[in-house]
Amino acid sequence: MNKPRVLLGDDHTLVLDGFRKLLEDRCEIVGVAEDGRTLLRMAQELQPDIVTLDISMPQLNGVDAARKLKKLLPRTKMIFVTMHADQAYVSEAFKAGASGYLLKRSAGSELLQAIQSVMAGQCYVTPLVAKGLVESAITGRMPAVLTDKSLTARQREVLQLVAEGRTVKEIASTLTLSPKTVEFHKSQIMTLLDLHTTAELTKYALVHGLLTSD
Repeated sequence: MNKPRVLLGDDHTLVLDGFRKLLEDRCEIVGVAEDGRTLLRMAQELQPDIVTLDISMPQLNGVDAARKLKKLLPRTKMIFVTMHADQAYVSEAFKAGASGYLLKRSAGSELLQAIQSVMAGQCYVTPLVAKGLVESAITGRMPAVLTDKSLTARQREVLQLVAEGRTVKEIASTLTLSPKTVEFHKSQIMTLLDLHTTAELTKYALVHGLLTSD
């Protein structure tokens, strides 16, 4: 049986090295990416069976990257490996098209199992968060969404890049937009979220998983 072809995504080199060593005997590691946009580009080029990704990734967060990947590569399975245990993050990851969700602290014992489950057509949720999901379903108290639903996908992209400290010119280049359009999006975001400074935008992005905390 052919080894699953896996593209690894995380913004920490040591984490990527650890995942590679963990999986290399049972999987074909086709590449690694340290930000969401590189992950998206590499996935389109390599068309792996599995993509691992984090919630918080530079340039393009994992949830928005997953939404794009689901449309571009519907057969590619996505597994989130993250520090975020909150039910809201788990819910958003699966809404975005994930087939698996596990925490970094248990990745050493669970990642290969998750890949095998996903390749077999099943979903995998780490036991560390599965109990909370079941309780939410039973009680009907589903977690709040991560980001304000009034923001478009493009606005979330602009928000994340602004929060990462990118200049308008840099954002325009990254998103292939005019600087004037970027300024318009930034103004609209501030109005929609009732935020008034870049610092407030940055705090919002951090709280809602669009920005890494380190």
